[in-house]
Amino acid sequence: MKKVPIDVPGSYLLEDPLLNKGTAFTEEERNELGLLGLLPFHVSTLEQQVKRRYANFCEQPNALSKYVFLNALQNRNEVLFYRFVLEHVDEMMPLIYTPTVGSVSTNYSLLYREQRGLYISYPHKDKIEEMVANFPRTDIDVIVVTDGERILGLGDLGIGGMAIPVGKLALYSLFGGIHPARTLPIVLDVGTNNTQMLEDPLYLGWRNQRITGDEYDDFVETFIQAIKKRFPNVLLQWEDFAKPHAKPLLKRYRESLCSFNDDIQGTASVALAAVYSAIKLSKSSLKEQRFAVLGGGSAGIGICEQLVHALVDEGGLTEKEAHKLFYIVDRHGLLEEGSERLDSSQRPFAQSKEALKAWKISDPNHISLLEVMQNAHPTVLIGVSTQGGAFTEEIVKEMNKHVKRPMIFPLSNPTSLSEAHPADLIKWTNGEAIIATGSPFDPVAYDENIYHIAQCNNVYIFPGVGLGLIATKASYASDAVFIKAAKILSKHSPMLKDPYGPLFPTLDHLRKVAREIGIAVAETIIQEGNTPLKEIDSVEKLIDETMWYPNYPIYTKKS
Repeated sequence: MKKVPIDVPGSYLLEDPLLNKGTAFTEEERNELGLLGLLPFHVSTLEQQVKRRYANFCEQPNALSKYVFLNALQNRNEVLFYRFVLEHVDEMMPLIYTPTVGSVSTNYSLLYREQRGLYISYPHKDKIEEMVANFPRTDIDVIVVTDGERILGLGDLGIGGMAIPVGKLALYSLFGGIHPARTLPIVLDVGTNNTQMLEDPLYLGWRNQRITGDEYDDFVETFIQAIKKRFPNVLLQWEDFAKPHAKPLLKRYRESLCSFNDDIQGTASVALAAVYSAIKLSKSSLKEQRFAVLGGGSAGIGICEQLVHALVDEGGLTEKEAHKLFYIVDRHGLLEEGSERLDSSQRPFAQSKEALKAWKISDPNHISLLEVMQNAHPTVLIGVSTQGGAFTEEIVKEMNKHVKRPMIFPLSNPTSLSEAHPADLIKWTNGEAIIATGSPFDPVAYDENIYHIAQCNNVYIFPGVGLGLIATKASYASDAVFIKAAKILSKHSPMLKDPYGPLFPTLDHLRKVAREIGIAVAETIIQEGNTPLKEIDSVEKLIDETMWYPNYPIYTKKS
């Protein structure tokens, strides 16, 4: 067991969640570090502490109270928190992240207890460097930052968005093995347009309409420069920024600071992995697919762009040929050439008038998703629309008419905003649909079989990608990194061995999968020459030395 010399009073040890061992401090540690009398006599093992905490956990009456219990444990003893969650990972995941994190974000000001991370508020825009300098730890590997404008499918939740970086970084530590002391959650408090929050006397954020335009851009620029000065080698993950900011921020900063947008690139990579696994199951190729996507925002376009990269790299298609395989539908209907409403990222995916000339449609100014099914016969249907129930029985059955094993991925979350319920999809396709969802769903019983539903969650991708980037000290996260991650994840699909199994591996395998992704990502980065490290003897050793596991060290008094 690792020995760590420390020079702090015993009472301080019990107050620092990164150092606290609670009742697991040994007799020797208690004598040497001044802890005698501050703890009950019995020395517990970590396993006994987990068992005790689980008994307490089971007394909590609902999901929100269970989240509060876990949050309190994390703020008291981080090692115990992470071991506890790892040992009950299937039960804990919906609580520490989706769907419970949506309720936490909505009620954040009411639930707020202990300080965690940084709150960079616009009224203090002239003191951003000072605020960043106030954070006590200097060795930070990864930052997750949000401005709270597009939290899950719930919209603008202002400062409540902080729950997202906190949750994502917990997943980095759980599965990617990034030590919690080397993580930093940040919220950019630039106001909120949520009237309910602005009028709430308990709201903890800056009560003002959101800043926009040059004010917003200048604020973010000042923030980034402060981060680069204090943490020059950090990985920064953009999280839950609204469409007008998500892609521009990624484009502006991804080369000057190692960064990626999880809603764009992480979502795209896990969706690509789902497609890779599904086409193996259906014994077809990527270039044989036709893709219908409901939702033309940053997540939808990000998925399509990632698929285009893959089609070009391994399908032998040109970008123009690949773009023709996509049918993106937003609230105005199918994206078509010549429409003034298209932005620059949507334009390449707009279908030409020539391609649609033979289609049977009722309104040429609004081609619906059903009409896409009737005319284009897509093999893959992806939902990132936040429109609960948008994949209707008529749409799904029409798809199934033309495709024996339709790939249907309702990815919007939380659960209430999912485009379809897996039980309905299985029923409407007589068990033929290959399904992955954005939110967790229970297994579905149908026709004497049990179908396990895969959650197409970014947690399958970003911890491993981040691990590889951090271990190699990469300066850039290329598109190739996310394609490689998708390929590794697809190899672990249980459905390839069991037709009733899930499309993605179970959560108890996720640390292993993240490690493999980390190794593959690190190898890609080295091949790209995108690392300052010299003479790397073993990539596996590099990754293993980077990964942390929640065990208590032995503390000794620093001489």
